Amino acid sequence: MKTAIVWFKTDLRLHDNETLVKAIAKSDEVIPVYCFDDSHFHETEYGFQKTGSFRAQFLLEAVADLDKNLRELGSGLIVIKGKPEIEIPKIVQEYKAYKVFAKREVAYEEKQTDALVQAELFKVKCEFETFSTSTLYHAEDLPFSIKDIPDVFSNFRKKVEKDSTIRTVFDRPKAIKSPEIPEAKIPSLAELGLSFSKIDKRAAIIFKGGESAVLKRMSHYFEGTNAISQYKETRNGLIGADYSSKFSAWLALGCLSSREIYFELKKYESQLGANDSTYWLVFELLWRDYFRFMMKKYSNKFFQQSGIQDKGIIVNKHNIQQLQSWIDGTTGVDFVDANMLELKLTGFMSNRGRQNVASYFCNDLKLDWRYGAAYFEQQLIDYDVSSNWGNWAYLAGVGNDPRGNRYFNIDKQAQDYDRNKSYRKLWLKV
Repeated sequence: MKTAIVWFKTDLRLHDNETLVKAIAKSDEVIPVYCFDDSHFHETEYGFQKTGSFRAQFLLEAVADLDKNLRELGSGLIVIKGKPEIEIPKIVQEYKAYKVFAKREVAYEEKQTDALVQAELFKVKCEFETFSTSTLYHAEDLPFSIKDIPDVFSNFRKKVEKDSTIRTVFDRPKAIKSPEIPEAKIPSLAELGLSFSKIDKRAAIIFKGGESAVLKRMSHYFEGTNAISQYKETRNGLIGADYSSKFSAWLALGCLSSREIYFELKKYESQLGANDSTYWLVFELLWRDYFRFMMKKYSNKFFQQSGIQDKGIIVNKHNIQQLQSWIDGTTGVDFVDANMLELKLTGFMSNRGRQNVASYFCNDLKLDWRYGAAYFEQQLIDYDVSSNWGNWAYLAGVGNDPRGNRYFNIDKQAQDYDRNKSYRKLWLKV
């Protein structure tokens, strides 16, 4: 009897999950496992929680939904908490598993964790196999090696769109053969060292974690409202659920794959027509790919102040008061403050808002951009390591921006995107 462990990480779905499909094909029995990693629930060197309350709540919902969906197929989820390099081998030994199947990582800390797990599995004669499941274009299908990926996005995009193809999705398994899986013991927020934060009723959208919720969201955004057909025109919006797809939170936890979005979009285009807006969603998914491949290329450089291009950009001495006023939305710059209050009270902010508050942080306050990135890491429900640190480095002038020093004129931005001040009035009212 060949028993395999499927270690779910940020791939909390049954649709288009190569890791799960391959484990089922190569094994007699499969045991799905999720580990709440202790290292994700502590204070970082920047003084913020690595995972804040909003994102943790979303994660708990996603894990519960995965367990429910697995049980419908005859399986279930073993939920553990601790250090993966200690807890995963325990499960391996308990079930005498021959192999652990998992998602492949690209970011520095995640790769370190995988290396520790692999070393411990080796001691108990268990193999470790990983699969690349996070991107629209598979790394092996790129027209260049990772080390040769262009450092300018437009060069990457043109070459990939011309010379690469997108692989088809993996079907959702119809059944999973597992031993009897005990009821999942999903920790509470308190057990993760966090307290519950109620999302402000002014939130653009109330995110609910899990694959079930995002499949409904995708159906709503495509067929339900046809909002995708106006995406390019509305994507710089600030208020409401449908100015953008809002897929990012589910993508970050892998409750949905980029390829699922792509093929649903192609189906939509075949029925209702393609336009600049439907293409633009693919364009944004390509940016997401790009930051992930850049993280793979440059590793921990994305977490250093000098980034991937050391330009000697002047940074002020750390100023805790300026940092706190930015966090609390009390800078006195109303467009920045409104956006920062939305983030503080809901765990979300529009793309337009993110660019403005990051530009203000880096170019006006001239603070160490990594503190801004670390606060976003704590606060954002849709935090994704590659996109977050890649975007912050970009706006700080130490990432993939060929222009460098991408300064936003906040007053002009507020006038262009919040002309009647409806967004500022929504968030700045007492």
